[in-house]
Amino acid sequence: MSAVIPQLFNGLSLGSILLLVSLGLVFAFGLMNVINMAHGEFIMVGAYVAFLFQQTLAASLGGVELGLWYVLAIPAAFLVVGALGALMEVSLVRHLYGRPLDTLLATWGVGLILQQGARSIFGAPNVNVTSPAWLNGGLDISAGLLLSYKRIFIIGLVIVVVTLVYLFLYRTAGGRRLRAVMQNRDMASCLGVRSRRVDALTFALGAGLAGVAGCALTLIGPIGPALGTYYIVDAFMVVVLGGVGRLSGAIWAALLIGVANTVLELGTTATVGKVLVLLLIIAFLQWKPRGLAALQTR
Repeated sequence: MSAVIPQLFNGLSLGSILLLVSLGLVFAFGLMNVINMAHGEFIMVGAYVAFLFQQTLAASLGGVELGLWYVLAIPAAFLVVGALGALMEVSLVRHLYGRPLDTLLATWGVGLILQQGARSIFGAPNVNVTSPAWLNGGLDISAGLLLSYKRIFIIGLVIVVVTLVYLFLYRTAGGRRLRAVMQNRDMASCLGVRSRRVDALTFALGAGLAGVAGCALTLIGPIGPALGTYYIVDAFMVVVLGGVGRLSGAIWAALLIGVANTVLELGTTATVGKVLVLLLIIAFLQWKPRGLAALQTR
C-alpha cells in the first residue's frame, strides 16, 4: 500500500491538473468548433500574472511567505486572460467561423506572438514563483508516505473551479443560453439568444480558466514562454476522449488519463507510459468515436 497510495495520489493530482488545463478547451471547441492553438499561451499568461503579483504586490501584502498575493493572483489571472480571450474572439476568431483551417492557423499565429511577447518582456530563461509558506511540506500519512500540500491545494482548487462552472452552466441564465447554443445554434438564435455574444463570453470563460490553470502550474515548477506547449496536447486528448463540449466527460477523461499515466509508468518509463496511454485512447475512440460522454440528441 505504501507504493500504491502515492501512485494513486499522483494520478489524481495529474488528472486534476489536466482537467484544469483542458476546461477552457471544452467550451471553446465544444461550442464554436474552434481549435484554439493559443490555449497554451493563455496558460502561460496566467502563470506570468502570478509572477507579476509576486514581484510587485507580495512585499506590501505581508511578504511572499504569507501568500495573500497568490490568493489574489488566481482571480486576477482569470480576469486578465479572460479579457485577452474576449479581445481575441471579437477581433479575430469571430471573422473566421466556419473556416476551421484558417482559425487554426490564426490562433497558432497569435500563440507565437504571445510567446515572443513574453520573451521580450520577461526574457527567454524560465523564472520561479515562490510558493507561500503554508504550501510547503506535505501531509504525513505514515512512515514514508507524504502527500504534498501543493498537490492537495491544486486538487482542491480544481474541485472549486468545477463546482463554479457547474453552477454557472445549470443554475444561471447565461449557462442555459450557452447550453442552448451548444445543442442547436440555429434554433437558439430563432428563440432570441444572441449567439455571437454567447460565443464571446464562452471564449472569454475558456481563456480565463486557462489563466487559473497557469497560476496553479506555478506551484509545480519554473515557468517560461513555452510553458503551455507542454500541456496543450494532453488537453486536447482530454477534450476528445471525454466527448466534445461535455463537462462530465472531461472530468472522467482527465482522471483516467492521469491515473493511467502514473500506473503505466510504474513498470516502464515516463515516455513509454505516455505512448501506451495514447494507444489506449486511440483504441477506445475506435470503439466509441464520440468519447466517454457523447451528447445524446434525437
